Amino acid sequence: MKRFWDTASVQGAEKGYSILLDGRPMRLPSGTPLVVGKARLADAIAEEWQAAGGIKGGEMSFKDTPLTRLAGTALERIAPDPAPTVDAIARYGETDLLCYRAEAPQNLVERQQRQWQPWLDWVALAYDAPLRVASGVGYVKQHHDSIAALRRAVAALDVDALAGLGIAVPALGSLVLGLALAAGEMDAETAYALGALDELFQAEQWGEDFEAADRRTGMLADIVLAARYIDLTRGNG
Repeated sequence: MKRFWDTASVQGAEKGYSILLDGRPMRLPSGTPLVVGKARLADAIAEEWQAAGGIKGGEMSFKDTPLTRLAGTALERIAPDPAPTVDAIARYGETDLLCYRAEAPQNLVERQQRQWQPWLDWVALAYDAPLRVASGVGYVKQHHDSIAALRRAVAALDVDALAGLGIAVPALGSLVLGLALAAGEMDAETAYALGALDELFQAEQWGEDFEAADRRTGMLADIVLAARYIDLTRGNG
């Protein structure tokens, strides 16, 4: 669509901060004004709208405003009823990537153990949710108490964290890595390296596959966006 505004700015609102386009409140598709709770997030959303399309009359895409999309998802899709989002995210704990280990080659087996196991140890301690590990592709059923603990951990998150994990956890294939990301225990690049460990190993051994590399580029972008959004909704700013 064509850019119809000159200036994007931020204004204090009753319940947070609104984003203005040429002095008019930005509205979500439902018509509700976009109001966010943190000044840092509002400033970042205003910045992406200030950049979108370059100048008034320029072409812009909603791909240019990813933080706005996440804020809208949090406000319109998750906040009215978080339960479906909690359920969708928590289910990844039943088949978490970190629980499925290679049988060979040995250097991949060792790399998975060295880099993945500390995070399974972390989630066991942090959430009382020990997870079982299996070698090969066979399904491993997790103890119901651990799955219940992980579900409680997800349910305790606010709507902004749920919005971020809604894209990060599917990209990673791991609820454990998503929870660590949301808790500030790891950064986006570390989460990506752990989530893409198998593919990165294969690329080292056999050379890069361009289709796989493109897929990983999208994966990294989703994780970076999720981590940034969660970070912008934290703290006092």
